[in-house]
Amino acid sequence: MKTEQFTREELNNMDKEQLVEQILDSQEKLIESQAKIDILTGELNHTKAMLFGRRSEKVSTESENEQIMFEFNEAERYASEPEAEEVKEITIDGHTRRIKVKGKKDIDLSKLPKRVEPPCTISDEKLKNLFPEGWKELPDEIHKHVEYEPAKYIYVEQAVKVYASKRGDRIVKADHPADLLPVSIATPSLVAGIMNAKYVNAVPLYRLEQEFERNEIPISRQTMSSWLMKCTERYLSLLYDRLIIYLRTGEVIHADETPVLVTKDGRKAGTKSYMWVYRSSTFDEKAVVIYEYQKTRKKDHPKEFLKDFEGTIVTDGYQSYHGLAKESEGRIKVAGCWIHTLRKYKDAIKSMDKSGLNTAAGTLAAKAIDMIQTMMHKDNQMDGLSPEERYEQRKEKIVPLVDEYFDWVKENRPKVTRQSKTGKAFTYSVEQEQYLREFLTDGNIPIENNAAERAIRPFTIGRKNWVMCDTIHGAEDSAIIYSITETAKANDLKPYEYLKHLLTEIPKHMDDTDMDFLEDLLPWSDKLPAECRKQYTKS
Repeated sequence: MKTEQFTREELNNMDKEQLVEQILDSQEKLIESQAKIDILTGELNHTKAMLFGRRSEKVSTESENEQIMFEFNEAERYASEPEAEEVKEITIDGHTRRIKVKGKKDIDLSKLPKRVEPPCTISDEKLKNLFPEGWKELPDEIHKHVEYEPAKYIYVEQAVKVYASKRGDRIVKADHPADLLPVSIATPSLVAGIMNAKYVNAVPLYRLEQEFERNEIPISRQTMSSWLMKCTERYLSLLYDRLIIYLRTGEVIHADETPVLVTKDGRKAGTKSYMWVYRSSTFDEKAVVIYEYQKTRKKDHPKEFLKDFEGTIVTDGYQSYHGLAKESEGRIKVAGCWIHTLRKYKDAIKSMDKSGLNTAAGTLAAKAIDMIQTMMHKDNQMDGLSPEERYEQRKEKIVPLVDEYFDWVKENRPKVTRQSKTGKAFTYSVEQEQYLREFLTDGNIPIENNAAERAIRPFTIGRKNWVMCDTIHGAEDSAIIYSITETAKANDLKPYEYLKHLLTEIPKHMDDTDMDFLEDLLPWSDKLPAECRKQYTKS
């Protein structure tokens, strides 16, 4: 902004009206400049918070120093705290106390294989010296521990008898289990272990190769890659297709997407591809998570994936979903995510200076956070209700809060600079109002899209370790394995045991003329062996 400058002589020669005009003009330009400075300062503070702050969405707007709190799991942070699983809070005469839960350890450890060691005793001779007057035995003192055994690798050799007629015109082999992969040492347990390490625990193949080498097992990352791709395409892809069918029959689907680099996809280096994720509603008993790799972020991809779907997509404010809903002529609706709205205001607080008047408490952003968190807290209390009951409760308790929020936003929007973080948050709310209100029309629709974000998080964490995919083929296979492991976790299955079971059972049915056997292998099937299911889950 260029400011006109005057000499003292020119100002002395101006009449009163000219001076007033110049002062007012200067004030207006000063206000504009200060607004731009505030915006740039906010952007700088927000960038510093993202680069150097702890990663969390927990924001304090009421503490003495108005600190923005970011949670980061560090061992020393919790070292001095009691084990959470062994204590509970009780209230006595208005005071809250934490007490140890009796029998909790027994319940937890009862799911493990048990080994009883010989009792620790004192010889009779020593007891006579200790108790000349005689002694009696009291109840034993029981000590309970958990031992850890590193992974064991066993070389298995099995002979298959071969018979021939004495005339030499016929040879017969004894029946034997089909090999997972012909002429390979791969077994369901070995391949499942590699899949679990890479796709559940985010361990890159080169680290697995090093671990195998340390255990004197020569399995290269190239060999592991080959096993993963072949087992995925031959066996796991069958279950993947069946899970997609189940997902599309639901009434609500969560959707999200995240970038991924694929080095050999026919485009210039560094071009972004995308991993899309679709998840059944958190209100559905049968949870399904589907990953799908695509080269772009165009709406053509969800359009194709959801071509047979009729219901509501819960997502962020990405316009492709809105365009898809408009083109579907009422077949698909879009529900917005209140968590995304909340983050806009938390970003505003992160951009604020921690001194002077620019503290979090008392700001419009802090007020918005309180309003949204209140409505979300009340909605979360309805999780155990039926869709019909949730709809009626929302009409009574949530609709007034939503109405109050949007009235408040529209009233206060003119008070802030549109380009500020708070101004952008207000604009986002106004533009997304139609979609943010959608959850009020149906008790089956969640208030936020956290389910999709939780489902895609293992991929984003793993991406920090392996950075990129090599080929489109590999990215598509990874999408299938992630889909099955995340679906297993969402249904309280043990991913490794489930993968091992799938790789044991599916190869038995390669000559079947139909795929009905897959029904018994779905994550919610009562035909799954007990070892696939978690017997104890955290509440």
